Amino acid sequence: MSLFQLDFAKKKERELERKLKANDREYNLSFKYATNAIKTSKYNVFTFLPLNLFEQFQRIANAYFLILLLLQLIPAISSLSWFTTVVPLVLVLSVTAAKDATDDIVSINMLQSERWMNVQVGDIIKLENNQFVTADLLLLSSSEPLNLVYIETAELDGETNLKVKQALTVTGDMGDNIQKLAAFNGEVRCEPPNNRLDRFTGTLNNAGQKYSLDNNRILLRGCTLRNTDWCFGLVLFGGPETKLMKNCGKTTFKRTSVDRLMNVLVLCIFGFLAVMCTILAIGNRIWEQRWGSDFTAFLPREDGVNASFSAFLTFWSYIIILNTVVPISLYVSMEVIRLGNSFYIDWDRNMYHAHSDTPAEARTTTLNEELGQIKYIFSDKTGTLTQNIMTFNKCSINGKSYGDVIDYNGQRLEINENTETVDWSFNPLADQRFSFHDHSLVEAVKLESPEVHTFFRLLSLCHTVMAEEKREGELLYQAQSPDEGALVTAARNFGFVFRSRTPESVTVVEMGKQRCYDLLAILDFNNVRKRMSVIVRSPEGKLCLYCKGADTIIYERLHQSCSKLMDITTEHLNEYAGEGLRTLALACKDLDEKYFKEWQQRHHVASTALEDREQKLDLLYEEIEKDLMLLGATAIEDKLQDGVPQTIEQLSQADIKIWVLTGDKQETAENIGYSCNMLREEMNDIFIVSANNTDDVRQELRSDDVLGSKVKVIKDEEVDGEFGLVINGHSLAYALDGSMELLFLRVACLCKTVICCRVTPLQKAQVVELVKKYKQAVTLAIGDGANDVSMIKAAHIGVGISGQEGMQAVLSSDYSFAQFRYLERLLLVHGRWSYLRMCKFLSYFFYKNFTFTFVHLWYAFFCGFSAQTVYDEWFITLYNLVYTALPVLGMSLFDQDVNDMWSFQHPKLYVPGQLNQYFSKTAFFKCALHSVYSSVVLFFIPYAAMYDTVRSDGKDIADYQSFALLTQTCLVFTVCIQLGLDMSYWTAVNQLFVWGSLTMYFAVTFAMYSNGMYLAAPASFPFIGTARNSLNQPNVWLTILLTSILCVLPVVAYRFLLIQLRPTINNKAKAAPLPPKRRAKIRRSSTRRSGYAFSHAQGYGDLVTSTRFLRRPAIVPSSGFTLLGRTTGPFVPSGVFSWKHRTLQLNCATCYTSPVCIETDSLERFSLAFNGGLSCCRRHDFAPNLTQ
Repeated sequence: MSLFQLDFAKKKERELERKLKANDREYNLSFKYATNAIKTSKYNVFTFLPLNLFEQFQRIANAYFLILLLLQLIPAISSLSWFTTVVPLVLVLSVTAAKDATDDIVSINMLQSERWMNVQVGDIIKLENNQFVTADLLLLSSSEPLNLVYIETAELDGETNLKVKQALTVTGDMGDNIQKLAAFNGEVRCEPPNNRLDRFTGTLNNAGQKYSLDNNRILLRGCTLRNTDWCFGLVLFGGPETKLMKNCGKTTFKRTSVDRLMNVLVLCIFGFLAVMCTILAIGNRIWEQRWGSDFTAFLPREDGVNASFSAFLTFWSYIIILNTVVPISLYVSMEVIRLGNSFYIDWDRNMYHAHSDTPAEARTTTLNEELGQIKYIFSDKTGTLTQNIMTFNKCSINGKSYGDVIDYNGQRLEINENTETVDWSFNPLADQRFSFHDHSLVEAVKLESPEVHTFFRLLSLCHTVMAEEKREGELLYQAQSPDEGALVTAARNFGFVFRSRTPESVTVVEMGKQRCYDLLAILDFNNVRKRMSVIVRSPEGKLCLYCKGADTIIYERLHQSCSKLMDITTEHLNEYAGEGLRTLALACKDLDEKYFKEWQQRHHVASTALEDREQKLDLLYEEIEKDLMLLGATAIEDKLQDGVPQTIEQLSQADIKIWVLTGDKQETAENIGYSCNMLREEMNDIFIVSANNTDDVRQELRSDDVLGSKVKVIKDEEVDGEFGLVINGHSLAYALDGSMELLFLRVACLCKTVICCRVTPLQKAQVVELVKKYKQAVTLAIGDGANDVSMIKAAHIGVGISGQEGMQAVLSSDYSFAQFRYLERLLLVHGRWSYLRMCKFLSYFFYKNFTFTFVHLWYAFFCGFSAQTVYDEWFITLYNLVYTALPVLGMSLFDQDVNDMWSFQHPKLYVPGQLNQYFSKTAFFKCALHSVYSSVVLFFIPYAAMYDTVRSDGKDIADYQSFALLTQTCLVFTVCIQLGLDMSYWTAVNQLFVWGSLTMYFAVTFAMYSNGMYLAAPASFPFIGTARNSLNQPNVWLTILLTSILCVLPVVAYRFLLIQLRPTINNKAKAAPLPPKRRAKIRRSSTRRSGYAFSHAQGYGDLVTSTRFLRRPAIVPSSGFTLLGRTTGPFVPSGVFSWKHRTLQLNCATCYTSPVCIETDSLERFSLAFNGGLSCCRRHDFAPNLTQ
């Protein structure tokens, strides 16, 4: 879609009910429903100029300069030419407009194809496997049995597990018959467009029959079709009326807090300017009345001009002369600074992700300093904090823990990318992408340990995973949750390969032998049971129940003989949980044939009961799932992105509050909270808000343990202890109601960590808006999917992560990069530097221009309030453009109070930005007072030095031109010295700019005041010879030195006393020792275990075992399985060595190969040999236990 696409959509009355007919465009067009075209840009060809100018003139200074331009067109009051204002004003407006157009172009979503745009409501469209759903559709038919389709909703809720939708039988019978689909004329009546992703109500009328429609029949825009060859759907909502776009929010014009503060300050400056000009105009009237008549002999008044009218003209003349209090170059410089700091982000190699070849990108150039003031971060979970990859990390089998790499001294080695992984060559069906580092588990499998084999047999049987095998040996698992996929993949690699399934059987290849188990029952998972079981019959006819679930649930159902093993396994589970892993307990049970047949009959009766079916089934499940034998436990890592815990810890130390807003389940969100170190065992309490009505939510939010009795007077910093808050989407809907939103916000702000789970995209935006509205804090939202677009747009700063969920978040963001960890550098380094540089720039810019302007004010009392300028006109023109422009730009682009390492070492350096300490109304007022003092010194010291002064040859030096030259020279030296005091980081560029500007001043001055320029244009260059006549006098240079010292002396004294008496965090950081280059890895210690690792949806077990089978039969597998490298003899554990004939034999602890033998007659000599360095043929280091 083009940036300037026309949008002729007209507003219509609010829609109460949607009516449409399939394949009847004429009927559907009569309702003027939205097309499927989406406009993500802010402007089009007609609206760009007026909208952009409207936005730019919201800057009061721009409006002021427009008024000033109009005044300069009046000759009676203007002492300056009109082009001195119109040229910079047009330049500023043009540069800003070009930048805004560029930002708008890059924000366009380029994923839309032309076909999508042409889709209309009522059309029937075909989708194929792995395609995005183009609009909100009613599913009509599919290629799968029973008209099922499988969709991935990562763009909507962040979840990558597959979900199942099913078409009505009446429409599913049409299949892919184009004639039948074209003849279909069903009429749909449904709810109007809305943002509810989890609800849909409607009816389908076809052939005189009415059919109910619910959310299970609907495919939403943004979903992806998976494992389904094709499907047909009827378009219900298109374009901006789809539920996805209803949740995306509106693109708004973002402005920084500095911009908003500047508007207030400019208003104050205008008021002060008006007061100054009024005082000077009154002074002019008084002067004209008392002394003006004395000068009429050689300065006659124009006709009709009296003292009052002269005062009126003088008022506007001083408005023009004193306009430099807010020069137009201020805004030009601000745009240049922002552009430069944006380039730093783009060029930062430390924010470049080599694996995906993704650099950081500043997609806007107007918000850089806002990055240094962030107080609240709102983060998505899936794909943002996590990689959305589950990995089988560790396990405990029969009391032994596997997964760690242990050296010969019994010390655990840290696993990194260089650690040797297990060789899967013995298993031709292994997934080569699966990595595991503990070789002892492979050896245990090869030694045919019964407990180990039973453990992995359970993982290969007890699940609802689907296997797809398009070519023999190439297995693709489709799991309802990534947790289950990781467990089944682990079993596959360790020799227990789940190959295929039917509703009645499961086929597994066990250590090269294909075995088919009869699947007799699946005891399905739900949120109450927190476990699932399968009952299978082995090929030998043995009945067995396999169960996996939350350890607390499994432990309650174990046989009493497992108590000792349970204690050991509990220690392992605590260790796994301490590392942030998600744990499951595994157990099994042999069943009696006679008992099972009787139980199966009762199960059939219960499963067909019309009343209390679930309760009856639960009782039967409880009955059979007891006296289980514990096998062990698994530990799965919901793999965080690199550096996430460290980044969150650093940002927390910078007093930035991080809220997680995710569409995932509560348990999943909590687990990630613990993994990221946001939730900790040391917290006083973690409160769960999960009520489903207004009163209960209000009651849970009013817990006295958190708020006390007087909630209104408790502030964030007064909370005694640390608390966490977890709230689900249903409760959040009530909490965000107008009557309860303040209560929710108070409770949330009292908690150190807030996690909102099962939230819709719109709720994410509502939470962000709530904090923006009542906390008056700068917010940042970060996400990677289309479900995060709404909060990215709502926050002051939106950050998109180019991850696995598409580019929608990136295209709507202000900044983008590939990994969450880069947020630390974006804020603590680039954001802080940008804010600090902008504040220094504004303070210095106002100082130098106020000082420049106030000298005119003092001079007015000595020139009869005649609006005569104290400086040469060329100096006025070049002061901001040449003499002082580059030094302040150099400071604003290159200055660093501390380097990036110090910024990471001292996160508290970020806090002053949150508190607006570097530039605020108070700082501005101090800057104004400093300018008043400097202007007094700059005017009266040269005035006193020049008064009644003569040259060394006796000639008079006290003329207006010499005084003007002396004053402006003192001014240039003073502002350059002040810049040097403000600058913390001197570079070659800064040196060049400062000394170059001083050189340029003298070069231009001598050139302008030369005889040649005067002869060329006498009226334009009247200061002939002033420079060479004045600057060769020692007393002039002494005056310059004295004036400069007096101007900066109070600043030096004040800063010295401030450092001694009230040092800031910057002063303390600079006094600290040099920080280390490497930060310690954060390791969480916890006794909490994950509730359960697999995030199923209830009912999947019924789907697997019913005739609604999920997949077609797999290719008949061959029985060939080559077991390479299997140990045939007794296995000797690595790390054991023995003395034989004074020979030391070592086995490599890493690769189990290449034993090393060393002849020695004493342990001391062996120690010397070992310290000299030993390695096997693969260069693995040895670390034997010398005490053995």
